[in-house]
Amino acid sequence: MPCRATRWRRLVPVGIWRREVPTRRGGRARVRRPADPAPIRHPFGEPPAPGAAVELAEGVLWLRLPLPMRLDHVNVYALDDGDGWTLVDTGLDTGKTRAIWQKALAGPLAGKPVRRVCVTHHHPDHIGLAGWFQATHGATLVTTRTAWLFARMLVLDEQPRPAPETLAFWRAAGMDAALLARRAGQRPFNFADVVAPLPLGFRRIAEGDRLRLAGRAWEVRLGGGHAPDHATLWSLDDNLVLGGDQLLPGISPNLGVYATEPEADPVADWIESCTRLAARARDDQLVLPGHKLPFTGLPLRLAQLVENHHAALRRLEADLSRPKTAAETFASLYGRAIGEDEYVLALAEAVAHLNHLHRAGRILREAGPGGAWLWQAAARGQAAAAGGGP
Repeated sequence: MPCRATRWRRLVPVGIWRREVPTRRGGRARVRRPADPAPIRHPFGEPPAPGAAVELAEGVLWLRLPLPMRLDHVNVYALDDGDGWTLVDTGLDTGKTRAIWQKALAGPLAGKPVRRVCVTHHHPDHIGLAGWFQATHGATLVTTRTAWLFARMLVLDEQPRPAPETLAFWRAAGMDAALLARRAGQRPFNFADVVAPLPLGFRRIAEGDRLRLAGRAWEVRLGGGHAPDHATLWSLDDNLVLGGDQLLPGISPNLGVYATEPEADPVADWIESCTRLAARARDDQLVLPGHKLPFTGLPLRLAQLVENHHAALRRLEADLSRPKTAAETFASLYGRAIGEDEYVLALAEAVAHLNHLHRAGRILREAGPGGAWLWQAAARGQAAAAGGGP
């Protein structure tokens, strides 16, 4: 029997993280780019070693934890509140991660208790050890209601085999028949594999709320697309922004559709979020992201994060001159071979982009043989008749 982390890696990695390809100027990005935007820079070029910390600003420490996947780390932060620490995100619940936390608690965090854990969103690499800190350290969990409800629901929903609705969703997306048969007989990824049980009780944060952390006032701004009600924290006293996976340099997080909400349009949620957050972005802000290195140049980065998906939508629409299933669009979306470990998330992101084009009336869909949806670019007259509905 493989260990929990190994099985989790084999079945469901955290995300399809796409390296971005520069696009031609004049794209359809809806975030207004400054006339002369500052470039993206990384003032801190070396990440901390396991169990160590780098001080990014007074009272704000950066730690890094391992992930068993191609994107091999997650950033977490410790904020000094004087009488204790507030942690922002936690890493996965694995023996290795717990050991690194114990080293940090005896090292750079020594002398003060962990009083709060602030979780940006419900994904396992961010909320995995929140319940452990609640149970063993008496910490208060601070997060959005949606993040807490999703995480608690998923931790309790342990399944020995994929649900019938999931199999039907994969079939409709055009999953290879042999792979579908193998997946049907495998134990799927369960949150409980790498997320500690979440006790009852948390402190809710919502759009516009303010928190006092590390001697600073922070304003909560919510994003979407990658995860619903993803919390970002913007310091009102200096230039710090805690971005989670909503504000990342160099890679774009997974925007996926699943059997739970098969008609969802996370691409629209993502574009709306980036556009709204751009109104608060400044060149001098130091963004502390969930992955990769802290960076400045947020206005430019937000424009890139939008244009990256507009470019993917254009490639996808051009690729649909003939009917294709979602699984048959991987080459145009990703430009590389997709392995079995990342196949499910690649499929989820393909459906997300197809749903977005379909809602806009730019493509049509019809049921094909075997129950898979076939998607095809709409002629101008057909697009007008489609009316942009789901």
